[in-house]
Amino acid sequence: MTIETVPDSERKGFIGALPRAWRPYASLMRLDRPIGSWLLFWPCAWSLVLAGVGGRWHLFGWFALGAFAMRSAGCAYNDIVDRDLDRKVERTRLRPLASGRLSPGKAWALVIALCLVGLVVLIQLPPVAAATALASLALVAAYPFMKRITWWPQAWLGLVFSWGALVGWPAVTGELELPAFLLWAGTVFWVIGYDTIYAIQDIEDDALVGVKSSARALGSRARPGVAFLYAVALILWGAALWQVKASWLAPLALAPAAIHLGRQVARIDPKDGEGALALFRSNRFAGALVFAACAVVGLS
Repeated sequence: MTIETVPDSERKGFIGALPRAWRPYASLMRLDRPIGSWLLFWPCAWSLVLAGVGGRWHLFGWFALGAFAMRSAGCAYNDIVDRDLDRKVERTRLRPLASGRLSPGKAWALVIALCLVGLVVLIQLPPVAAATALASLALVAAYPFMKRITWWPQAWLGLVFSWGALVGWPAVTGELELPAFLLWAGTVFWVIGYDTIYAIQDIEDDALVGVKSSARALGSRARPGVAFLYAVALILWGAALWQVKASWLAPLALAPAAIHLGRQVARIDPKDGEGALALFRSNRFAGALVFAACAVVGLS
């Protein structure tokens, strides 16, 4: 294997410290970029704590494991589907499948193994929560194809990455109720917003290979577009919190998250891909602020 086909991430840092044979699998799972696992975990955690936890604190650990396993499986599956496109994009051409360092068969074996971990998590949940989690699989399977069909694949990702908000609530209460749906709906808009920011870094390459994205659709209007998406997210989150506790505490608890998201919007530059990546990653902290808001309301 020539050094030109191996990305820097596999020659240094966490992945570079692993045995050579493990490194392509670690890259496929994005082990050096845990932000995706955080973003998948936060809606689960919000929903759990907004529902009051009900003494089931161990669920946070199970949901964290599930978020890690399913995000990793999703990344591997996405790379299987997109390997031909990835070869044409500068940022992704050295991914294990695109560069030929790993075969699709081995990648599928990894996906299956990670899904088995997800199954272990699934059987820890009450029936309604488990059934709700399973219902997301069709959305997950379709996601990699959306960039070929619609200018808004980020909207489909929003449906997928926010699904944990619908699973956490019944894991505590045993049933789906309005606050969970409002929390989920708000999270859909948050995901579309932050993934639009993420897609800014690929605008030029996506245009060359014909891949569609909300960042391309919005163009120079990315800043007001994301501002609108984040505003809707905050309104729906506020409605979810209000359903749990109809008091001034609900909007006040979300104020830190609103300030953080507003600062993100103010710094969006459709021509600054590196800056867009940093803004995208800051949503891990945004998730923590929304978690604090849900905890204040749900546990008070």
